[in-house]
Amino acid sequence: MTEAAIDLSLPSGLPADGRGAVVTVGTFDGVHRGHRAVLEEIRARAVDTDRRAVLLTFHPHPLRIVRPQAAPPLLTTPVEKKEILAETGLEYAVFLRFTPALSRYTPRRFVEEILVGRLRVQELVIGHDHGFGKGRSGDAEMLAKIGKELGFDVDVVSPVTIRDQTVSSSQIRDAISKGRLDEAREGLGRPYSLRGFVVRGDQRGRELGFPTANLSVGESDKLIPPSGIYAVRGTLRDGTFDGALHLGPRPTFQGSPPSIELHLLDFSRDVYGEEIRVDFIEFLRPIRAFDSAPALIRQMGMDVDAARVALERDASD
Repeated sequence: MTEAAIDLSLPSGLPADGRGAVVTVGTFDGVHRGHRAVLEEIRARAVDTDRRAVLLTFHPHPLRIVRPQAAPPLLTTPVEKKEILAETGLEYAVFLRFTPALSRYTPRRFVEEILVGRLRVQELVIGHDHGFGKGRSGDAEMLAKIGKELGFDVDVVSPVTIRDQTVSSSQIRDAISKGRLDEAREGLGRPYSLRGFVVRGDQRGRELGFPTANLSVGESDKLIPPSGIYAVRGTLRDGTFDGALHLGPRPTFQGSPPSIELHLLDFSRDVYGEEIRVDFIEFLRPIRAFDSAPALIRQMGMDVDAARVALERDASD
């Protein structure tokens, strides 16, 4: 996948060879199973017509600009979105910075200047609930009318449902925020994940016999699951490893700030400064205070054992 950036005053960055494009447009936060159905559709249509398959997506989330108080936390940061999109086999992903000026574009201006003028759209594929342009007024009916006038087709992809519920970013956010990781995983088509850099901590985990990597998540608008102990997998530069994660407050040690601490099972390499992707597999227990360090150590041993069982079960499913 080639990543192209758009400057509204410049060409798109796509090869200037005259080939048209099958385009889809949207925030695509999470790149969930509904999004993937749209991406698969544009890829198939592009192959059939010898056109480019192009996703035009936005950052920041449009609501961050037009209604900041209503902007949702992100399922995928830009880096995460690029990584997931690269795995889909998509040919081009164009990341367009969403600005106050862009929020005032009418659907027709957006189509004429960006989709036609920059991306050379010949077919536009959208999701069932799609809308863009000022006030999201560019729905399927309006786009079909504009397309007929400007010479491109518009097609709508049906929603993806699981047990009669439409897969959506908002539904997945709700599941994650309430700790329903299995439901979120079904909608995403993969475990929910976050990325963080390993930073220096207070070394308390090492003193207790369970060394941990303390993670700093740089994106302030990334959705973080509820506090608790989780069975997880951590992906580093040299592989993926099973682990147990503490997320949230540390009530046993008064005055300690909340933390995200990853203990990788049967792992001893120094990982300070590295970036780790954490995949959430199973919630193990809520966080609670312990009367003594020995009591906490016993519980940490049980947590590690529970994580092993959960991860073995997950691997066999």
